[in-house]
Amino acid sequence: MAEETRIVTRRLREFPDDSWTFDRARADDAYEAARKAVTSLTPSEVTELVKSSGLRGKGGAGFPTGMKWSFVPEDVTPRYVVVNHDEGEPGTFKDRELAEADPHQLIEGIIIASWANGANKAFVYCRGEFALGSRRLDAAIRDAYEQGFLGRGIFGSGFDLDIVLHRGAGAYICGEESALLDSLEGFRGQPRLRPPFPAVKGLYGQPTVVNNTETLSTLPAIVANGAEWHKQWGTEKSPGTKVLSVSGHVTRPGNYEVAYGTTLKELLDLAGGMLDGRRLKAIIPGGASAPLLTDTSVPMDFESLKEAGTMLGSGAVVFMDETTCMVRNALVTTEFFEHESCGKCTPCREGTWWAVKVLERIEHGEGRQEDLDLLLDVADGMDGRAFCPLGDAAAWALRSNVKLFRGEFERHVAEGRCPMDDEHLAFAGSRSRGLGLGESGIAGQPSAGIGTDAWEGADH
Repeated sequence: MAEETRIVTRRLREFPDDSWTFDRARADDAYEAARKAVTSLTPSEVTELVKSSGLRGKGGAGFPTGMKWSFVPEDVTPRYVVVNHDEGEPGTFKDRELAEADPHQLIEGIIIASWANGANKAFVYCRGEFALGSRRLDAAIRDAYEQGFLGRGIFGSGFDLDIVLHRGAGAYICGEESALLDSLEGFRGQPRLRPPFPAVKGLYGQPTVVNNTETLSTLPAIVANGAEWHKQWGTEKSPGTKVLSVSGHVTRPGNYEVAYGTTLKELLDLAGGMLDGRRLKAIIPGGASAPLLTDTSVPMDFESLKEAGTMLGSGAVVFMDETTCMVRNALVTTEFFEHESCGKCTPCREGTWWAVKVLERIEHGEGRQEDLDLLLDVADGMDGRAFCPLGDAAAWALRSNVKLFRGEFERHVAEGRCPMDDEHLAFAGSRSRGLGLGESGIAGQPSAGIGTDAWEGADH
């Protein structure tokens, strides 16, 4: 039986009633790793420690964290650290929980990263919808200032550090680091042309390190325990642990922190298996943009998933059972990318729009056999041709649905309807089709009826 390996989730699991408070965090040795880094280690020593630990970015790309820091020029100031807390990938909710339940761990990680990179100002770009998390982060930052862990001369040293909490406006594209920086500067969130990369020319044109919430939250444990301690888990090229957000048709959805290399079968066991004992049909292994899998023996690490033709991405794992309509899955996913496309480049803006139109036609019984190859052509027109990875992601998700489940697409066309039972509608709703009671036999979307007389007169 697989077990969790808790590093970043340890405190919030051991002390669920008050893990976010300053008193609980301090009683559990919070800020001692940051004190050690600032008072006992040089910035270059911290960077080398992170390099030796093998820590890789946990927001999507998996780039080695220490190597990313080493790209920051030493002779240019000021420098900044920016936390990408704009978690917007469908099915991903790990960073939200980390900030809500253990904000002091994140702040301690920010202090360590800022010291290593010579940054005296850090920014937390928080997804606008994270109301509870932003309140707790704000309170935690105030507590850290009051205790002398932030501000001037922290830990009695000559190092100054300020943290600014900035709430975004709810745009998926701002999870892309250069679009995030544009938004942070007050502009519309759209990706920048790279190079130059943010490490050289980022926020306000200055060297900037952009790291994910989970990545930074791992730093205190590495500084406290050492590189070899961190490498005892995981694989040679993917050491350590990863928090995986498990959802879909499973018995116990939630966040599970496991060692890299844990198989999808072991992860499914941790989540209690398939809901109601149904048969597994497909898996989204790394967020909506990750190509689908059907094999649960694949290990959850960067290299194994790449070899299997997909990616770890944000770590959002969605298990879908036999009641899921894969045409509808493709439609809902592509609708998301169409809605979130910033519109800057033609392949993504037009490609996602046309893909939605064709998928709607197939799902509603009006599809043609040639539509299947047309969808693959649209995906080819986006993949590798968009300005940023959003267009690529939309193409990958669309292509894997069509290729893996082409027979199901063909049945939609041949029968002139969706051949799946209405039960699959409970898994994914679409803006293009009403789901009222009596039409599908299940409850409509949560927003159904809001603003009507019936809504105003009802108990909520």
